[in-house]
Amino acid sequence: MAADATGAVEIRGALVRLRRATGLPVAFGGLVESGRPQVRISELSGTTTLALSALAVTSGNGLGGKAVALARPCAVTDYSSSRQISHEYDAAVAAEGLRSVVAVPVVVRRRVRGVLYGALRTAQPLGDRTLSAAVEAARDVEHALVVREEARGLLAAARPEPVARDAGAAWEQVREAHAALRALAPRIADPELRAELLDACGLLTAAAPREGTSLAPREVDVLACVAAGATNAAAAARLGLSPETVKSYLRSAMRKLGAHTRGEAVVAARRAGLLP
Repeated sequence: MAADATGAVEIRGALVRLRRATGLPVAFGGLVESGRPQVRISELSGTTTLALSALAVTSGNGLGGKAVALARPCAVTDYSSSRQISHEYDAAVAAEGLRSVVAVPVVVRRRVRGVLYGALRTAQPLGDRTLSAAVEAARDVEHALVVREEARGLLAAARPEPVARDAGAAWEQVREAHAALRALAPRIADPELRAELLDACGLLTAAAPREGTSLAPREVDVLACVAAGATNAAAAARLGLSPETVKSYLRSAMRKLGAHTRGEAVVAARRAGLLP
């Protein structure tokens, strides 16, 4: 799936959450187009026309363009009459019947990657609660994009030819990449990308899992962290679990593998083809 398409999935989800949290009748947004100083509106929620669909908002122009240029949230109480913005997009906004609008940039690593909008069809101030919810929705998208980029980077690192087990440091890097991929996978909302990550994990293991050997996904996640040298506390932080939950998964995995120590469990999991 293309990066723009997967980013659109996160935008779409954020718009739904924004409307649910605030009661705003309309929300829309899109991502900055690659190589161009403009946002393409691709996701609409609650609109009654297609006036805003595929609209290209140039940096500095209109409310969204102002948010992009300043890299901060901007709002107007009555879009068509506001003196705080330029009016290149008045026709599309008026066709949808929008008056009060907020635009929040999606900023990843100091670069604006998209814009989320929320709007009313009446001219009235948008309260602090609404503005805060719009900012929170944008932060959700930012987090998702960061996680996705980390995942893509790890996937790229996992593509090279298999590393021989006696390659020392190189093989340890493979194990670390495997642990990182396992930790990231549950945080990925996009099912296709999540499946791609887990497939890459399978490519990094020494062999297909031995018949009759079965661990729950989270048990493998914990063992992957342990195999990479993580303590229970470090594994918990990496996986978003509590230390006690990590211990529980580890005990369960040890029992299934017939191991008495953490080290024995890792060795048994490698022999079973569950870990690299």
